[in-house]
Amino acid sequence: MEKLKKSIVIPLDGSKNSLKSLDYLDLMYGHEHDMDISLFYVMPLLPPILTDDKSMDKKIRAKLVAVKKKNKEMADCILSEAREVLINKGFDENMIKTLCRQSEISVAHDIHRWTAIKRKDAILITKRGRTDYKSFFMGAVSGRLVEYCKDCPLWIVESRVRHRKALICVDSSDNSIRAVDHAGFMLSKTDCMITLFHTMRHLRSFIPMEALEQAPDLEAFWKKKEAGHIAPHIKKARQILLDYGIDEDRITTKVANGTRSAANDILKEARKNDFGTIVLGRRGLTGLKDFIMGSVTTKVLQDSSGLAIWIVQ
Repeated sequence: MEKLKKSIVIPLDGSKNSLKSLDYLDLMYGHEHDMDISLFYVMPLLPPILTDDKSMDKKIRAKLVAVKKKNKEMADCILSEAREVLINKGFDENMIKTLCRQSEISVAHDIHRWTAIKRKDAILITKRGRTDYKSFFMGAVSGRLVEYCKDCPLWIVESRVRHRKALICVDSSDNSIRAVDHAGFMLSKTDCMITLFHTMRHLRSFIPMEALEQAPDLEAFWKKKEAGHIAPHIKKARQILLDYGIDEDRITTKVANGTRSAANDILKEARKNDFGTIVLGRRGLTGLKDFIMGSVTTKVLQDSSGLAIWIVQ
C-alpha cells in the first residue's frame, strides 16, 4: 500500500492545557510519522459596539489599534512556542505550519470552516483551555465544534493521555463503519493496538425489569440473536483495518455483555484495559436512542479524563 499522509489541525489558545494536544500527537505518531500539522490560532472578535463606534476620539482609537497589534503579537508568540515544542520533540519543521486569523463569525465556526475548506483529516483540540478564557471550555469552542463538525472528524483530549491503545466502537450503522474507516486511515503506519468493541445492551434498556421477570429466557435469546447480528459488521470493520495495512496481530475484537448504559460500558472497557483513545460514530443506529449524539457520545465526553475521544460523522 502507498504511504498515507495525514493532515491534522490543532487549535491553540496559549494555555498549558491546549498544549496537551501536542503531547497526544507525539504519543500516537511520534516525530517519524509523515503528516501535515496545522497549528491554528483564531483571534476573537472585539465587541461590535466598540469597533463600530464612530464617535471614538483619536486617543481611544489609537489604544484600540495598539490592543489589536498586541493581540496579534501574542497569537504569533503562542504559535511559535507550540511549533518549537513539536520541533523539540523531533518533528520535522517542514511538517508544521502555523496560521493566525482574525475571527469572522466565531472561534469554533472559523476553525471548522477553514478545516472543511482545506479538507483536513481531523481537528485535534483539548477539552479545556485557559481557565480564565471561557470560550475554550467544553460547552463553548470544543462543544461548538462537536455541533459543527458533521463533515470532519473531531478529536477531543481531556487532560494527559498516557496509553496508545485505541478502542473503536462498532454497531451495525453506516456511521460506525465510517468511524472505522477514519480510524483505519489515521492509525495506519503506526504500531497502535486496536480493539473493535461492541457492547450488547441488556434488555432492560428496552423493557422494564418487572416485565422481564415474566420471561427469564428472553435475555439469553436476545444476546444470542444480537451476537449473530453484529458478527458480520465486526468482520467488515476488521477487513477495513486490514485493507489499510494494519497488521493482523494488532487487531482484536470484543463483544461484551453490556448494561443499560452503553456509555458506561465503553468507558469501563477503556479504563480497565488501558485504552487511551475511544473512536465513536457521531450517531449510531437511528432506532437506538442511546447512540444518538446527546446520549452516548455526550456521556463519554463528560467522563473522558485521561482519554482522547474521536467523534466521526
